[in-house]
Amino acid sequence: MVAAIGELPTSGYALEVDGRLKAEFATRDGARAGGVELKKRFPMLQIRIYDAQTHAREEI
Repeated sequence: MVAAIGELPTSGYALEVDGRLKAEFATRDGARAGGVELKKRFPMLQIRIYDAQTHAREEI
């Protein structure tokens, strides 16, 4: 994972934590794995995967 990003990505996937984009991933599987790992460590966080192609968000 990388540092916080300022704007919505134009391709790939991003991890949204409590409404803020935190990391970009090339694949959905990578974003999901990162999100699940965070959710296990910090279950109180609201974590979503943002899909840049469809502009949709998926709750983890």
